[in-house]
Amino acid sequence: MGVELREVTAADVLLFFEHQRDPEAVWMAAFTPPDPTDRAAFLVRWARILADDQVVARTVVFDGEVVGHVLRSSQFGEPEVSYWIDPARWGEGLATAALALFLESEPLRPLYARAAVDNVGSLRVLAKCGFVAVGEDVGFAEGRGEDVEEFILRLDR
Repeated sequence: MGVELREVTAADVLLFFEHQRDPEAVWMAAFTPPDPTDRAAFLVRWARILADDQVVARTVVFDGEVVGHVLRSSQFGEPEVSYWIDPARWGEGLATAALALFLESEPLRPLYARAAVDNVGSLRVLAKCGFVAVGEDVGFAEGRGEDVEEFILRLDR
């Protein structure tokens, strides 16, 4: 069956919340909400995401199971892609497959992404999908409680 993308449902958002609560995933992602265990704040954030007609959000499904999400929103004035895969499913190529599938249907270019410089897995996913580093930044990362260096990546094709 493989990886598929579909519209996000309310039930999916509840699963996304569970995925986000993993401490290792929060640390790796770094730039997360201040309290990943705050369900109300998470639901409010996703209500805003889904109500914004400038955002394209998709649920990642693998063999019938919701394993994450991928979305395009505007960050720092530029279109930016982000994704989150259930940490229990890391290392299976799902992020790469989901992002590649998303990019096939997302015509907007250039498209940006950001990842902590030590988030090797995410940087690998982005590189496999054609993103190249175009800059660096430092920002306060709630997921680590400190300033974190990040790469800014861009996809032109």
